[in-house]
Amino acid sequence: MIIDATFWVAISFLIFILLLIYFKIPTKVKNILDENITNIKKQIDESEKLKEEAKHKLAEHEKKIVSSKSEIQKMIREANEQAEKNIIKSNEIFHKQIEVRKKSTEEKIKQLKNQAVKDVKNASINIAFESIEKLMLNSLDKNKLDKIYNQSIEETKLALQKKSS
Repeated sequence: MIIDATFWVAISFLIFILLLIYFKIPTKVKNILDENITNIKKQIDESEKLKEEAKHKLAEHEKKIVSSKSEIQKMIREANEQAEKNIIKSNEIFHKQIEVRKKSTEEKIKQLKNQAVKDVKNASINIAFESIEKLMLNSLDKNKLDKIYNQSIEETKLALQKKSS
């Protein structure tokens, strides 16, 4: 029989396999693979737990966002209502102030009007007395009296016109 290279390769392969079995390499490889599988399973379980926690936190944050949005809407609504109340209150105060100013202005106008009437009456009385005084001093005859009377009426009209303007 010729021993060729294939024979030696087969023998060395069998020796290699026997050495592997003798040193329990397949069980060590199996144990290492089992440990890797266990570690991977642990990591998968842990990642699933983290995923669930993340979902819970996401749900909590979404609830907070929804409640925050409703609170913001409520705050905006309340602010708008308060602004409307303030506007109405300001308008009422403004109208009351205008009404008070209007009344005080009307009172001042009445007072000024009454004062003007009194001034015109006083001026008329003074003019009448002056006219009477002139009439008495100059009461010589009927023609002079008529003339003085007409002059005093004209003077009265002129004086009243000067006072009114």
